[in-house]
Amino acid sequence: MGTDLQVHPLSRRSLLITSGAFGIGMLFGSVAVQTHEAHAAGPFAANAWVAIGDDGIVTIMSPASEMGQGVMTSLPLLVAEDLDADWNKVRVVQSPDDAKIYGNPGFFGTLTTVASIAISGYYEKLRIAGAQARKIMLANAAQIWKVPIGELSTEPGIVVHKKSRRTIGYGALAELAVLPSPLPQATKADLKSPAEFRYIGKDLPRVDVPVKVDGRAKYGIDTQLPNMLFASVLHPPVQGEKPVAIDDSAAKVVKGVTQIVPLPFGVGVLGKTVEATQKAKAALKVTWSKGAPARTYSSNSIAEDYSAIARDARQSGVAMFERGDAVAAIKGAAKVLAAEYVSDHVSHVCMEPMNATVAVTGDQVEIWASNQSPTTMQFIGAAVAGTTPDKVKVHTPFLGGGFGRRTDGDEVVDAILLAKATNGRPVKVIWSREDDVQNDKYRPLTSQRVEIGLDASGKIVGWRHRIVNESYFARAAPQFLEKFGGKDIVSGGGGEFKYAVAAHRVDWVRAPRGVGVGAWRGIAAGYTKFAIETMVDEAAATSGTDPVEYRLAMLAHDPRATDVVRTVAAMANWGRKRNRGLGIAYSDALGSNTAAAVEVSLDERSGEIKVHHVWTAVDAGIALQPKNVAAQMESAIIFGLGASLYEQINIEKGVVQQSNFDEYRVLRMSDVPLVEVKVISTDNPPSGIGEAGVPVIAPAIANAVGQLTGGKRLRQLPMLPNRVQAALRAA
Repeated sequence: MGTDLQVHPLSRRSLLITSGAFGIGMLFGSVAVQTHEAHAAGPFAANAWVAIGDDGIVTIMSPASEMGQGVMTSLPLLVAEDLDADWNKVRVVQSPDDAKIYGNPGFFGTLTTVASIAISGYYEKLRIAGAQARKIMLANAAQIWKVPIGELSTEPGIVVHKKSRRTIGYGALAELAVLPSPLPQATKADLKSPAEFRYIGKDLPRVDVPVKVDGRAKYGIDTQLPNMLFASVLHPPVQGEKPVAIDDSAAKVVKGVTQIVPLPFGVGVLGKTVEATQKAKAALKVTWSKGAPARTYSSNSIAEDYSAIARDARQSGVAMFERGDAVAAIKGAAKVLAAEYVSDHVSHVCMEPMNATVAVTGDQVEIWASNQSPTTMQFIGAAVAGTTPDKVKVHTPFLGGGFGRRTDGDEVVDAILLAKATNGRPVKVIWSREDDVQNDKYRPLTSQRVEIGLDASGKIVGWRHRIVNESYFARAAPQFLEKFGGKDIVSGGGGEFKYAVAAHRVDWVRAPRGVGVGAWRGIAAGYTKFAIETMVDEAAATSGTDPVEYRLAMLAHDPRATDVVRTVAAMANWGRKRNRGLGIAYSDALGSNTAAAVEVSLDERSGEIKVHHVWTAVDAGIALQPKNVAAQMESAIIFGLGASLYEQINIEKGVVQQSNFDEYRVLRMSDVPLVEVKVISTDNPPSGIGEAGVPVIAPAIANAVGQLTGGKRLRQLPMLPNRVQAALRAA
């Protein structure tokens, strides 16, 4: 499946080889005779990333999953830049699911879009692919004109020979072009300098927006196949339980239902319409197994359990970061501050509910799903269908939200198992919103303890941070847990920082309690920076220093960090007297420098926090598209704001208490404050942006409340009114 962006497709008669830096795949039309004069019919495929039609249309592959972050524009833009393509003649297609060619060097060479590393991971690879394609076009022009290649240059979509004043468009050249032998290789030395950029750093229109506006865009849920059945799945109320008795008598008589299928983890309903499968699912009577570990899981008691572990330093964990002797530094400090933090489970609630369409034919599996990792889906498909990954084909349409949820493939597992039961008919599984909320892989419930030592001047001399939660890697990618020496950066990361603290230790303690957890936008930094930045504010208050000046002093060695802090303070007119609270926070998560200032008011009687204004500044290296960077910051700020104030999943004895938006409150339009973003583009490699706004919003809010209330500290996420009231009553 695809979108109307996918025009001018590559010829199906193709041959793949690998060549060049980064193992750039070469894709070119196979020909009957192997002479350099021969040229295959159809677009000229300069390499696996670029095909040029005789009409001048340049088709560029986009390898990452487009979930609203703009990668379907920003990644092809990199190819177009060093190819010197005419952007007005560029068309974009989603790449095939071949990780060997299209995989992200920044994520182990897999086709996976997570952790805000699409741009940073592909930055050099795609530019080199564009530069190589440009060299091939130059070589062909030199051959046609019989001139030295060094006399040629390019303008957008055109090869130029200045001596003879001749030009030839890429389209006309493509009619005659052949692949030189040997193939030209491109390296970093062939890439344009920033002064030569035509597209990088410019605000080009996003290619995905028009089809999303006019309704032509295709998401996974839009998949339609001949002879397709629909399916719903009844999952157990408690994670890990299984059906032991199924009464499907009422479900079978629902008009349009074709089959009831027992599954290892639930019951599937197949039918001719979505409505029929949902109605039949509701009519099922299932007796579930008892005794799953999650049966003893209740959010409040788990939080207390985790907090006890966090404060008990005898319970060892994994050292996520260590510099100096933090224990000794704190022991010898003039003053010690300590605080405990708890952050609740939150759900992903993607706008597009989880869904997948699967066709199984013999040992061949074909998957259509809005997913963040075709590579993962291939391995899931192979494992569930009993085949090999090379026999699993994955189509990746647009994603109606991802946020880490669409890497798990739960819905793909559902669809594969049900497709295997249909004797060859494709099956589309659609989860309801209730299915989605109650069977999500939530952000880990987490307890933290931070202990810091201050010298007589109030400077931090020692910092010890303990993080306690369940591991994401242990469930979803145990090989990574082993690869990283037991460290789970998704659950236990984000405790490191740029602040000049000589003795700093961060420990992560894994505490499995039967409920699997997931990766959520901002991952661990979403809660670890909350603890860090509120403690920095408390240290500043203890030393009688302005919070901005206190941070600047500890970041003086890093000009990029100080720049974002100074910038956001200026944006917010820091220091101006006002009737509302103003808080600040800084983050170095995702390799980016981000700061936020937040203005809030507080109804002390109700405990309601109102966020009125957010100012943010971000330096994520060179900003490929400044306006899109700003849009991603706005998105992340708003996403994080809901989790800061409202969003909460409660589990009681293994049963999730929320099921839809009437119970799981997300940010409403009326809750959204004015958000101003300053994008600071620097001459540095690009770093993560899609999640960079999440870690700073919660601590900035909490610090604003602290400033407004004379030092009352909020240490729980979300900052619900009853929790605020409790903090206000505390001594």
